[in-house]
Amino acid sequence: MSFDVETLSRIQFAFTIMFHYIFPPFSIGMGLLLVIYETLYIKTRKKVYENITRFWIKIFAANFSVGVASGIVMEFEFGTNWSTYSRFVGDIFGSPLAAEGIFAFFLESGFLANLLFGWNRVKPGVHLFSTIMVFVGSMMSAFWIVVANSWQHTPVAYEIVQHGEGMRAVITDFWAMVFNPSAPIRVTHTLIGAFIQGSFLVLSVSAYYLLKNKYVEFAQRSFAIALFVAAIASVSQLVAGHEHGKVVAEHQIVKLVAYEGINETRKGTPLTIMNWIDSDQQKHIELKFQAC
Repeated sequence: MSFDVETLSRIQFAFTIMFHYIFPPFSIGMGLLLVIYETLYIKTRKKVYENITRFWIKIFAANFSVGVASGIVMEFEFGTNWSTYSRFVGDIFGSPLAAEGIFAFFLESGFLANLLFGWNRVKPGVHLFSTIMVFVGSMMSAFWIVVANSWQHTPVAYEIVQHGEGMRAVITDFWAMVFNPSAPIRVTHTLIGAFIQGSFLVLSVSAYYLLKNKYVEFAQRSFAIALFVAAIASVSQLVAGHEHGKVVAEHQIVKLVAYEGINETRKGTPLTIMNWIDSDQQKHIELKFQAC
């Protein structure tokens, strides 16, 4: 079996981005919990909240470092794997990526050192401020990356101009590009998902300690707060997911039809619960739910 360059590029990029995207949502979700834990420590001065914060900061730092390293590889592949595309839309696609580096990554990395090593060197309020800034930076990073991704789904505010011997897409309205039709709901959907992912990581580790009857007070308090965040985020995601689906239906009808497995035009199309292809009879087998 042989693959062409495009297929190999797709496979490589898919593995890179699948691995990378494990880590940034953890950073965002744990960032929120770190802010809550450290705020409780400063308000109550209970040692248990300090221990919780210190413990999860270590996990956060390890996760953050792997996320950065894998993200750099992914950004290089924009040029190595998709060089023609990068040249064509580089003025547009590169703008939010540059903004992410300037406004988000530098904010995160600037305060990260204080977050990791400033416990006994700065005042508690300053350390909490550093924790908040790292959390804000992680959310801003998600914002700009999702903006770049969303523009590819719902491209607006651009024109194609002659550039040398070829054509190139350029921005006509920066803020219209940033707040393209799908960007706000995609950012919301992504951030809520990150809160869910981060809180469930904390829940799983805390539950393990409780099952082993180790560090019980630490695990109970860590678990309780993470469960509260997970519950709110999970319910909120139902709304965000529905709104995201509505945006897809409005702006990307072909995409909606594809992932719903609809292959014929019909009125009152039922919800497809399961869909697979019978290759022998060349037809779709569907398990449907027809609303009354």
